[in-house]
Amino acid sequence: MARRLLGLPWIVLVGMMAGVGSGLQIVINTWPVTNSTRAAWNTLLNNGSAVDAVVSGCSQCEADQCRGAVGANGSPDEEGETTLDAMIMDGFSMDVGAVGCLRRVKSAIAVARAVMDHTQHTLMVGDLATKFALEMGFSETNLTGNRSLDKWKDWKSDNCQPNFRERVIPNPRQHCGPYRPQEMDAFDDPTYFSNNLPTDSNPILDIDNHDTIGMIAIDQSGNVSAGTSTNGLTFKIPGRVGDSPIVGAGSYAMNGAGAAAATGNGDIMMRFLPSYNAVSQMLSGTDPTTALQRAMAPIIKYYPTFRGAMIAVNMRGKYGAVCHGYTNWTFCVADDTAPEVQLHYIDCKNSMKTVNSANTHNYQTNVYLIIFIISTSII
Repeated sequence: MARRLLGLPWIVLVGMMAGVGSGLQIVINTWPVTNSTRAAWNTLLNNGSAVDAVVSGCSQCEADQCRGAVGANGSPDEEGETTLDAMIMDGFSMDVGAVGCLRRVKSAIAVARAVMDHTQHTLMVGDLATKFALEMGFSETNLTGNRSLDKWKDWKSDNCQPNFRERVIPNPRQHCGPYRPQEMDAFDDPTYFSNNLPTDSNPILDIDNHDTIGMIAIDQSGNVSAGTSTNGLTFKIPGRVGDSPIVGAGSYAMNGAGAAAATGNGDIMMRFLPSYNAVSQMLSGTDPTTALQRAMAPIIKYYPTFRGAMIAVNMRGKYGAVCHGYTNWTFCVADDTAPEVQLHYIDCKNSMKTVNSANTHNYQTNVYLIIFIISTSII
């Protein structure tokens, strides 16, 4: 009897995840990149799937090199090279394709889809991801352009400031590399940290050097998809991969629950899997805004000066957004009620006002309780 009772909720859940064919359609994405929203929305209007829409929307952003932070000719690393990260997730099948540190191929989100469609893998990286892309028919090209090259040259001439090195010599706040680890006894010097670590007056990150397009779509069949594309942090250490291609960090989608996507300081945000967190809460009935607030709260607790933003939408088409570290932030929406692309502006300070530590604590307690009940019932 216990097994039969336990099985009932799972049957209901599978039914929810399969797609309900509600006819509701929506596209929502980070940042004021309306061309991308429009491209995705037009794909839905032409009977494309949610996955098709996210790929077309992110591809438009890559082609437009929007905000200089997506696609080619932007965000050079320490060696002056632009590399790309991208991910696509199908909320119907829970399949994912992702690429990290992709070199010399422009269409990162399309390559990510090829990983999803033509392999049993989830994430491919670096030169071997490029090799795979060429096998799939993509073209190899130089991702460095005049804009990114000029930015890199200016950075080099300014002693490689700012950069992401810590606890190395020579002093990364005054010199370029090559670097080597600082001996541990140097940490006894009271001036070491003040001389070697960034300050608020000279932040490494600002609003224009770490943008990601995160996009969510729901199609007429009631299926949801989410994806991301970015060229990562400006002047990142070569080989760095951010949150964008990491499942549950950059984005996450699940039929019956909804989807979420993130942008901002990915090195911090990926440590908390905020997109997965938000979708998990929507699955239990939490509204999108509250789910996002609760997903963002623990990041702020440990890293109060980080900068980031998130969007989410549930299967009824209700959406929300939160941000932290910016004064305000903008996202785009197109849906059946407002098919023309709408820009939404939010005040970052107010977007997180209703969250407190009790909310986060209660959510964690509920998760542990559910796991305990399931474990004991199976036994």
